[in-house]
Amino acid sequence: MWSLHEQAVTMASANALCMNPGDKDISYANHSSVQKNILLKIRPFLEDTITDMLNKILPISFIKVADLGCASGPNTFFPTFEIVDTITRVCQQSNVDSPELQVFLNDLPHNDFNTIFRSIPSFHERLKKDKGDLMVPCFIVGVPGSFYERLFPTRSMHFVHSANCLHWLSKVPRGVENNKGNIYMSKSSSDDVFKAYSKQFQMDFSKFLRFRSEEVIEGGQMLLALLGRNITDPTNKDCFPIWDLLTKSLFDLVAKGLVQESDVDSFNIPFYTPCQKEVREIIEKEGSFNLERMEVFEENWDFEDNDYNTNFVFEKNRSGQNVAKTVRAVIESMLANHFGESIIDDLFTIYAYHRLHEIQQAMAMASVNALCMNSIDKDISYANNSSLQKNILLKTRPFLEDAIKDIHVEVVLC
Repeated sequence: MWSLHEQAVTMASANALCMNPGDKDISYANHSSVQKNILLKIRPFLEDTITDMLNKILPISFIKVADLGCASGPNTFFPTFEIVDTITRVCQQSNVDSPELQVFLNDLPHNDFNTIFRSIPSFHERLKKDKGDLMVPCFIVGVPGSFYERLFPTRSMHFVHSANCLHWLSKVPRGVENNKGNIYMSKSSSDDVFKAYSKQFQMDFSKFLRFRSEEVIEGGQMLLALLGRNITDPTNKDCFPIWDLLTKSLFDLVAKGLVQESDVDSFNIPFYTPCQKEVREIIEKEGSFNLERMEVFEENWDFEDNDYNTNFVFEKNRSGQNVAKTVRAVIESMLANHFGESIIDDLFTIYAYHRLHEIQQAMAMASVNALCMNSIDKDISYANNSSLQKNILLKTRPFLEDAIKDIHVEVVLC
């Protein structure tokens, strides 16, 4: 056993799913701060996992590590740097020579690997500057391909890392052809649609685990982080509202005559956010790994509103733009492949507007009758007679929560 730290519907094939390259106006490299915040939050788990592994296998001459779904941009080398840092520290404490490190950066073939390769020399310079003579020899290799297939030789990997990726399915599920008026699971979707998405995730994640179990050495470990939901019921409107906003924006373009309604009806996103129970059951049923720890935390879709930004001041217009750019950097290639590139700018201008409107609506609802105060007669003062207003605020709380909706991130780790 291994330890686990955890064609009718659309043309959205695996190769159509790639983050926006660096030459795009809204590139993933420049708009992946949400993903960076997630990496920062799982950094302690990464350090603990690598430390635990090293304590079991040192001394050793080399270690092979795979980072699956590496994308391209400032986040690409973040896990590698943290792994090097942990290896250096543990080897110093253990008074043993540091092993050589080979890192395999994997993503789909259309990923911007050229940018990654051009960045390797500067990454090595950063390591030399930071570690000096203690620098761990680090050899980096690009591995294009789907992690829902075999990627590496049998029993060749010591450690596998994947963050912000496994919520993407290998394909649009079969059985969602009648998901009219939606591009993902929604309140109005039929039970068959929810079952189809759940079944596809079960098949994909099971396949991922089986292939990794063949590639990882006995005693090897994995750290996985994926978007999830903290609500068991997938029909709940809070499960993933960013796609509801995108659906709404697309139908605004339909109303303008810029998009055909049939094109929207035939588009479904190959994406699924599982709950903890689903993840745990799949791991236990597949049986290749021991699940040693699972944690859930939240991250805001507005990348500036996070625990690390102590100077953050909320500004609703900026927040709407931030969320729109983050979503666009991830999904633009798939949308352009299906609808054409000409609609993209208009689509995300509308998306930002809808995000802003959500926030404004919540603020307006929360300030009903807030201007009429009574400060003359203390017996009938506003402070002593404002229960009605309190009830209004309680009823508007769901709208306020919707306006600042968080991403639910599931971390499967050791």
